[in-house]
Amino acid sequence: MKYSKVFSVLALCLLLFNFQCDEDEVIYSDCDTLVIVDNTAYENSESANYSIVNYEIEGDCLNIEISSSGCDADAWQLSLIDSGSVAESFPPQRYLKLELFNNEACLAVLTKSQSFDLSSLSIEGTTEVVLNIEGFEESINYTY
Repeated sequence: MKYSKVFSVLALCLLLFNFQCDEDEVIYSDCDTLVIVDNTAYENSESANYSIVNYEIEGDCLNIEISSSGCDADAWQLSLIDSGSVAESFPPQRYLKLELFNNEACLAVLTKSQSFDLSSLSIEGTTEVVLNIEGFEESINYTY
């Protein structure tokens, strides 16, 4: 009888070990920030007073340099917001807004660079997506 109890406890332990939680997948990015995919945030975002100085894509990062008036560009907060909608064209298209939070009232014109991780914007079944960012003069082709 002792062997059946030991066997039962051992079987129960093995069963419980089988139900261990998997470790959460940690996403590492070389970019400064992630793109926000949220239609409500996209619709509620406001255009800010800034100019795009330069942009480039390096891997999955979109590097953007903007200029605006202010006292200290380190206090600025930049967000890239995707509408969550995908235009079914070839290649598919996404619509985004760059939002700048800048509450400074100085007359100096400063620049700031920030990179955004575009990997969440990839679309299954294709290796390219066209990014239409409000305020940009041209579309950006993101290949992954």
